[in-house]
Amino acid sequence: MTDAPILLNNNGAWCWFQDERALIDSGNNTLLVGSVAAPEGAGGPGRGGNIEVAVLDLGTGERRVHVLHERLESDDHNAPALLIRPDGRYLAMYAKHKTDNYSRWRVSVRPHDASEWSPEQIFDWTELADGRGATYSNLHRLSAEALTYNFVRAINDDPTMMVSDDDGSTWSYGGKLFTRPKVGYVNGYTRYSSNGTDRIDLITTDHHPRDFNNNIYHGYLHGNTLHDTTGRVVSKPVIGSSGVSQTELTTIFAAGTQIDGDVLTHGWTADLRRNGRQLAAIITCRANDVNGPLERNQQLDVDDHRLLYARFDGSSWALHPLAVAGPGLLPHEQDYTGLGSVDPYDLDHVYISAPVDPRSGRATEHYEIYSGRTSDGGAGFVWEAVTERSAVDNLRPMVVPGDPAVHALCWFRGSMTSSQAFETEIVALVKPGGTSR
Repeated sequence: MTDAPILLNNNGAWCWFQDERALIDSGNNTLLVGSVAAPEGAGGPGRGGNIEVAVLDLGTGERRVHVLHERLESDDHNAPALLIRPDGRYLAMYAKHKTDNYSRWRVSVRPHDASEWSPEQIFDWTELADGRGATYSNLHRLSAEALTYNFVRAINDDPTMMVSDDDGSTWSYGGKLFTRPKVGYVNGYTRYSSNGTDRIDLITTDHHPRDFNNNIYHGYLHGNTLHDTTGRVVSKPVIGSSGVSQTELTTIFAAGTQIDGDVLTHGWTADLRRNGRQLAAIITCRANDVNGPLERNQQLDVDDHRLLYARFDGSSWALHPLAVAGPGLLPHEQDYTGLGSVDPYDLDHVYISAPVDPRSGRATEHYEIYSGRTSDGGAGFVWEAVTERSAVDNLRPMVVPGDPAVHALCWFRGSMTSSQAFETEIVALVKPGGTSR
């Protein structure tokens, strides 16, 4: 690709357990991207911790940045999830990184207009979560149920639900998806993908990969029921449930799996998309990890991560190697990588961020973005560089859903030393008419 990316926001980043972080609104032909500003970036400390939504008019090229909450907390975990309600107004939901007990939300005053928002409201988890804090927001509306779900990491650090029957104007506690005795920091990292009508698919881990040698599991919600891949009922009803173990779902990656002579362990969920009856997921893992249990306060140097591509063809899952992901992105987060994203309208098309060129296997000075296409269900990919010879890192790409006629790829670029400290800007490559597909 040769087109220059468009600068959307000169200070911002996101984690990867909020969705949707970005949307195409076909009602006004705009791209919306949620993010968190850092004090190291443009605007300095006075802007650090701002929860923001950048808006790009795809027709005129006009760009604006709107603030949802000033100086909430400088942490990429706090990026907002966005949803377009049936009345055209936007819903934005965000939470701190376990430093208080609130899920926060705002609704835009007018349809298809992010310039003005109703006052912020909060859902208080204090009594439910025993004061342990809340993290992440994942908004999905099922029109067949006329319900909106927000999936939060809350009680016991489990994947937990909020439910709204008025399109996010008010919320009630919806129960837990999963629970089990906690190992280490957290009880499962879950990615969600909805068809918007009657089904929400998910993939999830056991715990944090630094604390546990994770498998990856798949299941889906349909008709207030949790199913495994085969359709077997795992939990019913879901709303009001006290949760079940993730191990009741279908395993799509088993720790210790060997591919091409490499032993793969410590799985983590990166992306999940559904198109028709098929699903595609990107998983990160360690390769040939020889590290034993950590001593207290010890940092672990993991120097070989891999990206995997899991594909469900409507009847069974297949797991394939995708790319080498390099060493840990941050020294204190040994399982962080540049990540990857599946095109929601073309499961054969993925983007990755890596410090190793998948075409040659050669290390690069910085993390670069690559586009990969498969014609055989993921068994092999043909790669093209999106960025090359960059002066900074290019991280956490995402392909934006909302309009199959517009192909928008977003990522942030710059330097990141932790989830709380980054000097990065948000850019996008946009192809109206879906020409990149």
